Amino acid sequence: MSNTLYHFNNVKSNNLPIKLLYVSKAKYAEDWHSTLHMHPFTEIFYVVNGHGLFKIKEESFPVRTHDLVIVNANLLHTESSKDANPLEYIVLGIDGMSLKPLENPDLFAESLYSIQNCRTNREEILFCLNSILREAEAKSEHYEAICQNLVEILVLILARGIEPNIVLSADTSTNKHAAYIKKYIDVHYAQDLTLDTLAEATFMNKYYLSHIFRRSFGTSPIDYLIEKRISVAKFLLETTKYSIAEISELVGYNSTSYFSQIFKKRTGVTPRDYKGACPSIISD
Repeated sequence: MSNTLYHFNNVKSNNLPIKLLYVSKAKYAEDWHSTLHMHPFTEIFYVVNGHGLFKIKEESFPVRTHDLVIVNANLLHTESSKDANPLEYIVLGIDGMSLKPLENPDLFAESLYSIQNCRTNREEILFCLNSILREAEAKSEHYEAICQNLVEILVLILARGIEPNIVLSADTSTNKHAAYIKKYIDVHYAQDLTLDTLAEATFMNKYYLSHIFRRSFGTSPIDYLIEKRISVAKFLLETTKYSIAEISELVGYNSTSYFSQIFKKRTGVTPRDYKGACPSIISD
């Protein structure tokens, strides 16, 4: 009988300063919408099958099976494929991880993303990714903690040799997430926004989204949306000759009566009374 014993003397119990936000598996189909977008967190893509193109800003790069793509936060990107051998990949959204940007201005943009083939490491990587997917789908007891531990293992595997420029930092990224949501609402307030559509548009879990927004701004995303709409409505009532119905539609309400109810609840007066109290608008 032989026995080999390995001692671990420097094990640290502290977790990595990263957070798994979501996992998804995607496969190209006719309804694939390939539009440039960005997120306030890092994404890791692993191509499990097929081939296609990965576009970052204005440049396109071919990707194929076992290619790993890491994209830093706030970097425009998208994916595309064709029917012959459709692109299939697993993607993770991770907070607190990024690629270290190079100081050389000529190489700065290229250092914000990484594309490389991981065929030799595919077993380790796919074990982590597929295990995260299974846990997320089953939602058994402690599944979130298991997924978090698996993503930490994956990131350490990547940082150990596949992508040594990975930086782990528990900075104020959640504040950046909240600012991103706020900016999205400021731009799209006139659209039909709900917590679900905000979560879909920002690629965040809606409960996580609500939590970080309230922690940063002291209110919920929906309350902020309502206040934004009321603020714009006040401005339009004060400075334009638009009708109440027109203003209702301009700030995102299809129902004029519902807009009037919300406006009165928030301001104490109806839109008509508010407009009547404003100084007359002098026409040209």
